[in-house]
Amino acid sequence: MKFNNFKGERVFTPGPVEIPDRIREVLGRQIIHHRTKEFTEAFLETRELFKRLVDCPSENFVFFASSGTGAMEAAVLNFFSEGDKVIAVVGGKFGERWSELGKTYGLNVIDLSVEWGKSVNPEDVEKLLKEHPDCKGVLVQMSESSTGAYHDVKALAKITRDRDTLLVVDAITALGVYNMKPHEWGIDIVVGGSQKAFMLPPGLSMLWFSEKAQERLKPRSYYFNVKKEAEKQKEGQTAFTPAISLILALRESLEMLLEVGMDEVEKKYSKMSQGVREALKEIGCQIFPENPVISLTAVLPPEGVNADELRKAILSMGIRLAGGQGKVKGKIFRISHMGMDYLDVVQALSAIELALNQLGKKVRYGSAVGKYLEVISS
Repeated sequence: MKFNNFKGERVFTPGPVEIPDRIREVLGRQIIHHRTKEFTEAFLETRELFKRLVDCPSENFVFFASSGTGAMEAAVLNFFSEGDKVIAVVGGKFGERWSELGKTYGLNVIDLSVEWGKSVNPEDVEKLLKEHPDCKGVLVQMSESSTGAYHDVKALAKITRDRDTLLVVDAITALGVYNMKPHEWGIDIVVGGSQKAFMLPPGLSMLWFSEKAQERLKPRSYYFNVKKEAEKQKEGQTAFTPAISLILALRESLEMLLEVGMDEVEKKYSKMSQGVREALKEIGCQIFPENPVISLTAVLPPEGVNADELRKAILSMGIRLAGGQGKVKGKIFRISHMGMDYLDVVQALSAIELALNQLGKKVRYGSAVGKYLEVISS
């Protein structure tokens, strides 16, 4: 069957995600200059909204004109010194990134390897910390988007809270999905990115840090200088040229999230992800991670079906899903829930049913969609 896609391609990838009309309207406005009262007021409003998102009145956070990886690099460069010992939880492509960043900048990195698709056992982290009491940090993903696995950062925070160890969390596909309370939970550094649950284009990252982390602040970077940026940004300005349009759009995004309320946002994503998992199991797929995140679903296709061939067939219908990365490249496919509403997902599930039948894996039309609707309406 050939599909004519008059509306173009729909993106169900875990970044970038589709941009809502409210945010696109802001992005389409004429640029303003950043060294103006107008920008300063808008930036300060954006900062106040971000404080509400993380449920903390602290001014200890900065926005960088970079992808999320830039904020990850800033975390390594500003809070650790060359030779510091850190544990990197390596259970996916982005866990590998923590390890690589640490080694690039001279940290003594202990890799805690976790099978891809599994979640780190907090007891293993605690054991390593007892073996290495001089360890300065634990670097981990909350949502390992390459595998769809969830790492329990609240449990890890209980372990690091009373140690001279910073818990550094890549929350790039968790912030704006989960109702995160880093100060209350005991997390020390949180990294986020614009093109995920904030529903913006790539190019803006955020880094929040605790008072404990502030005491360890020793910038080793010129551009990614957290101390310099924090001092300027709390006054409504930036040390260097900011991503002006993205900051204005972030203000709109934060307003949208807070209008719903982060408790309700998390409930929506939780219900949506539960529905997608049950729907895909209904047509012979297997959920890849042991403890799945709610921001996306990572899936093994039915036996005998190649994941990339399936994605190619789905793309011909105007639906773009993500493939696997690293060790699971070609083995899994991934469906993002970020920025989606309940009925958006029906379109992706319908395309999967059609594609499986095209590839000779006969499934009953409507079986996945029906299961999904059953779950979200319960």
